[in-house]
Parts: sequence; C-alpha cells; structure tokens
Amino acid sequence: MSKAWVHLITGGQRSGKSEYGEELTLLASKTPIYLATSKHWDDEFSARIKTHQQRRNENWTTIEEELHISQKIGEKEVILLDCITLWLNNVMDRFEFDYDKSYAFAKSEWDKIMEKEASIFVITNEIGMGVIPSEKGTRRFVDLQGKVNQFIAKRAKEVTLMVSGLPITVKTNE
Repeated sequence: MSKAWVHLITGGQRSGKSEYGEELTLLASKTPIYLATSKHWDDEFSARIKTHQQRRNENWTTIEEELHISQKIGEKEVILLDCITLWLNNVMDRFEFDYDKSYAFAKSEWDKIMEKEASIFVITNEIGMGVIPSEKGTRRFVDLQGKVNQFIAKRAKEVTLMVSGLPITVKTNE
C-alpha cells in the first residue's frame, strides 16, 4: 500500500499547469516545498525558471534536483514537483537516451516516492497528442513521457488535465 498522496496535473505547454499546482499546494500547506527538476539549459530557459521563481512568495522552500528526486522528498511534507517532463529529459540524458534503462530508473524512483508519507502535487506535460515526430530520439522521448505519465496517473489519487488555463478533472480521490 502506497503512503504518498499524489495529485497529477497534466496538460500542454503554457496550459496553466504550474500556476494551478502552486494554488493547490498553497491551499494544502502554508510552507510548501517546490521541488524543481530543470537544468538551466540556456539564457532563455533560465528566464523561464526565473518567471516561475518570481511567482512564489517567501513561504516556499525551493529544492533543485535533476535526477534523484525521491531523495529530496521527506515525510509529512507538502510538495510541488515541477516537472516530470524536464526530469525525464535529465534521466534520458543520464542513460544516454536508452529507453529501457530510463524507464526502469523512472519507475524505480517513483516507487520510492510512493513509499514516502507526503502530499505531492506533480506537474507533467501531455506531449503525445500531436503529430508523431519524424526523429527516432524524439519519438522515444514521447513514448517514455507517455508511459511514465501512465505509471504515475495509475498511482495518483487525483489527476487533472489543464486546457487553456482551465482544470478538467480526469480522476478523483479513489
């Protein structure tokens, strides 16, 4: 039996996922943790990160972890994990784009997370709803993202799809 309570929030780029997750996390705790998974790839991406940081007030504690996210989640914490997509990018990079090793690592990390007695709001992207990419590596990443999203969603208590800033309930508190 899993100990973690998870609410997965998914949607397209700029659909309002992070903002919605931040709102819900602040309703659950006055002093939440923001677990950031992104690397600072370039100046433009660093600007994106700064936008996210500026939205958060002093109540938040920010922890950055690019790979071993389970090690950064403690007991009885309320956490916003943002985001699975960027984390999987790091995982794929770490395993030299080997799909099987990346998927095994991601599932193992998630199993460890589910053993924590924590409330976790998880941000991810629905990237497989469009055209099938022509490049093999991109197809493998889209496949991995979809499989990991399914893996997390099956274990989540709640799942929300964001569309144009609006939350649509997909799964509610089983």
